[in-house]
Amino acid sequence: MSISSTVDHVKATRQWLEKIVVGMDLCPFARRELDSGRVRFSVSEAVDEVQLLQALESELQLLFGDDSIGTTLLIHPFVLSAFDAYNQFLDLADGLLVQMNLEGTFQIASFHPDYQFADTHPDDAENYTNRAPYPTLHLLREASVAQAIAKYPDVEQIPVRNVEKMRALTAEQLKALFRS
Repeated sequence: MSISSTVDHVKATRQWLEKIVVGMDLCPFARRELDSGRVRFSVSEAVDEVQLLQALESELQLLFGDDSIGTTLLIHPFVLSAFDAYNQFLDLADGLLVQMNLEGTFQIASFHPDYQFADTHPDDAENYTNRAPYPTLHLLREASVAQAIAKYPDVEQIPVRNVEKMRALTAEQLKALFRS
C-alpha cells in the first residue's frame, strides 16, 4: 500500500466523519473527540480476515495502553468489501475482545459502504446511518460511551432521529452525500 493511498483513505474517512457523522449530528458525541484530536485514523493493509484480526488486536492493544487516544477508526479497504462477509466478521471481532479480556473495556461499532440493516432493502434511507467510504471498525472505550450517554438526554432517540434525517433526503441526495 502506498503512502498516498493511505492518506487518501484517511482523508475520505475524515471527510465522512466531519461532514456526515458530525456535520449531520448523527453522533452527538463525535464532535468532542474530533475537535480534541482524540480520534485515531488507522488504515490496515490486511487482505484477509486473519490479517485484519491481527490489525484489530494491535489497535486494541494500542488503545488500551494510550489514554490520549479517545477512539480509533480502523479502516480496512482491502478486505471484507462484501457486506455479508463483513457482517459475519463482526462476530470474530467481538470474540477477539473476549479473548483479550477487553469485553466491557471496549466495544466495536461497524460501518461499511454497503451497510444494510436486517429487513431493509439496500437503498433504504436508514442504511445510510452506518455507511462509510470504506469498511471500518470503530473502537470505542466503554467508559467514554457510558459517560457520554449519562450526560445526554434521550439517548435511545438518537437512532430514531438519524433515520428521520436520512429519510428526509431524496435517494439522489443520499447518494450524492456519500459520493462526495
